[in-house]
Order: sequence, then C-alpha cells, then structure tokens
Amino acid sequence: MLLKIYEENPAPRHIKKVVECLNNGDIVIFPTDTIYGLGCSLNQTKSVDRIAKIKGTKKEKANFSIIFNNLSMLSEFTKPIENHLFKLMRKNLPGPFTFILNANNKVPKLFQSKKKTIGIRIPNNSIITTIVEELGHPVLTTSIRDEDQVIEYTTDPELIFEKYSSLVDLVINGGYGDNEASTVVDCTSGEPIIIRQGKGILQE
Repeated sequence: MLLKIYEENPAPRHIKKVVECLNNGDIVIFPTDTIYGLGCSLNQTKSVDRIAKIKGTKKEKANFSIIFNNLSMLSEFTKPIENHLFKLMRKNLPGPFTFILNANNKVPKLFQSKKKTIGIRIPNNSIITTIVEELGHPVLTTSIRDEDQVIEYTTDPELIFEKYSSLVDLVINGGYGDNEASTVVDCTSGEPIIIRQGKGILQE
C-alpha cells in the first residue's frame, strides 16, 4: 500500500493507520529529514528479522538506528548520558544526526546480540515523529539504499514503492526525500567524534 501523508499537517487518521500497521508487525517505509527509512515497531522481534533479511544482513551484525520523538525516551535504552553530551543532543535535535550512545542491558535483548551501543535519531520530520508519538515507543530504522552506483539513495517515494512493494507492507509518500544521509556522531567515549559527515552540521 502507498499512503500519501502531508508533512505540514499529517492527517490523524493516516497516522493511526500507520500505527495500526506497526502494532501488527508490519514493515513500513517512511520519510525522515534525510533519506527514506525502512522500519518497524521496536517491540516486534519478528519484524526486525524481516528487515535484516530485506537488507541482506544478520540481525546481530546490523547497524540499525532507533527513532525517538523526544529525548525523554532515551533513558530506557541508554546508559546515563553525561550532561555536556545531553546538551549537545538537545541543541542539534530534532535534526539530521545519528548519535551513537552506550546501550543499557535492554538493547542486547531487543537485538538478541551482544550489542553495546545504540544509534539514536530524532528526525526533523513531523510525519515520523508524530507516528512514534502515537505509537508510544521507538521505531527501528535503516536507510533505503539504491543499487545504482551513481545514485546512492532513491528520493522518489513512488519509485521506492515500485521497488519494495512486494517486500514491505506500507510505503508512506511524504514527498521527495533527500539524498544525503545523516551525520553520525559517536558519543561512546565521552567526547563527540564525527565518524560520518552527512547533512547535519554539528552545533557545539
């Protein structure tokens, strides 16, 4: 299914439809403030397995990120965050960043792995953050890449639907996406280190 949702004013009935799908274990493709993401409810372990299969990777080795709608959810999944790092995140989020943090004991159980870190995102996109808010818990996500050597990311949701309609349950058409990934900031050592410069320019 291809579902049109407008970022300026996401229709509540459409948001509810997506949340129903996620709660049923469906796989959804959605817009962010960078590129389109492929995701599922964090509570649906079989769906996480499906995403790993779509991406051609093993769940325990995959670098999935988790989308939150605000920073208050973080403490459920991370070890205590130092004040200066929390302030840094508060200054730059919502925005096109993935912050890598030290995970607490809940994360290895979710991924059935020895995962000790977690990549977190709070995109500046009202469609996905409203979905997470309505869902009441985070969404696991990974980027939609293109096999094309020249175009790394597909930006047209209708083309994404053509390609993935047999693999996923729902594609949200939230307009054209970006073709530049998020900036990845590793905060696990206590000092922020940019390990991939993407769309986001870090404000310190």
